[in-house]
Amino acid sequence: MNNKSNMYIPERKIDFLLNGQRPRSGYLAFALEKIFRFSTEGLESYSFSRWSPLVFDAMVVAAAIEFGDRIVKRPSHGWRRNISVRIPVHDPNHWDSSEVFGALHEAIGFLTGDQWQISFKKRNSEAPAPKQDHLDFDFKASAILAYSDGMDSLAVGAIVGDKIGQELIRVRVGADLPKSQRKRQAFAAVPYQIQIPCKDKETSARNRGFKFAMISAIAAYLSGADEIVIPESGQGAIGPALISVGHAYPDYRNHPLFTKRMELFVTALFGQSIKYVFPRLWSTKGETLREFVAIAGSTDWRSTKSCWRSSQWSSIGGHRRQCGICAACMLRRLSIHAAGLEDNPENYICENMSAPTLREAVVPGFTKINPAYEQYAIAGVLHLDHLADMDGLMARPVVQRHARLFSSALGLTAEDASDKLAALLERHAVEWKHYMDSLGAHSFIKKWVRTRS
Repeated sequence: MNNKSNMYIPERKIDFLLNGQRPRSGYLAFALEKIFRFSTEGLESYSFSRWSPLVFDAMVVAAAIEFGDRIVKRPSHGWRRNISVRIPVHDPNHWDSSEVFGALHEAIGFLTGDQWQISFKKRNSEAPAPKQDHLDFDFKASAILAYSDGMDSLAVGAIVGDKIGQELIRVRVGADLPKSQRKRQAFAAVPYQIQIPCKDKETSARNRGFKFAMISAIAAYLSGADEIVIPESGQGAIGPALISVGHAYPDYRNHPLFTKRMELFVTALFGQSIKYVFPRLWSTKGETLREFVAIAGSTDWRSTKSCWRSSQWSSIGGHRRQCGICAACMLRRLSIHAAGLEDNPENYICENMSAPTLREAVVPGFTKINPAYEQYAIAGVLHLDHLADMDGLMARPVVQRHARLFSSALGLTAEDASDKLAALLERHAVEWKHYMDSLGAHSFIKKWVRTRS
């Protein structure tokens, strides 16, 4: 019985329907117009003279993949799921062409670690086009950068923008901005929302890598840009794939091995060469933050968000705080320290990183400390600690092997990629040690990590 449970692979077949279409036998049916809600304001910010039904279909495909990923729970033992989706599009023949079809399945399967079967059917009605003919933006776009409320997109946007000016176009991929911050501009918001008819059954959110890469590619196609800037540092792009957790499939959401597959897909889809580039891949996040401050001379980084936790989980008195202890928050705090800056500890649930226990570290009034919370915190700390361990001689074969895998995706020799990755890991290890030293001898974090001389 145990062997059978270990071999169990969840399987779902989903058919998205339009205007009374009948579902294929054996498929769960969902009305497309009830699941995907397109924002008039957001959609019109994508309204360029190059707008076509293909752009709309690309958004629907990204949304359908996100929907399937979120409603199918992964097995208790193992990782993979089998997910089939049928999606209505304007031109099924184009999506079924060998170049587009093969590249799409290769990209999404590699990203999520699942077996996907994506099929296409003809729409029985035309999708609504944006109400405006097109927005008359006066710019020459050469690069796209997806931005949210994160530190990386803020810092790298300023660094790259300092070099190419207005040829860098920023595309909103985070939550919608408050109305007070909205203004008439291109790519102001993700133009659709997904209505999940139940609580998310899967929270690993690997689909986000595909969603953001697709939205960025759509913006590149519409504006004529040929590059998409990935703002993550090497710690954020390579680290999650280099350091796997338990039985989890490696996280490739911002990894060159995934973006190379996306390049093949979006180039075939749109008939336009589009490349994903990593200007900060061989920099630590702390080095990037330090360069941003030197260029911009601002404290805007303090208002950015890094935390993976939702506001429902990490609010105090109705005020959103970052948890302060997940892997993303720990990398943020490490980077701020490495850049020689200081953040307000009251931005975090876990305020005092020098406290002797986790319970004493969190803000008074936080009631959600339990064994699961502690395990989540330990995992966040150990991710960065294990990444620092990769600087050692024992880990060098693993580092070299990983570098060989992605070297060609970056146009590097295996030796060059290995040397660059080793140097990055060495600087990360130095930053991590200095940060640990700054917490003092009695910090609860010292109990979780390996002591380094």
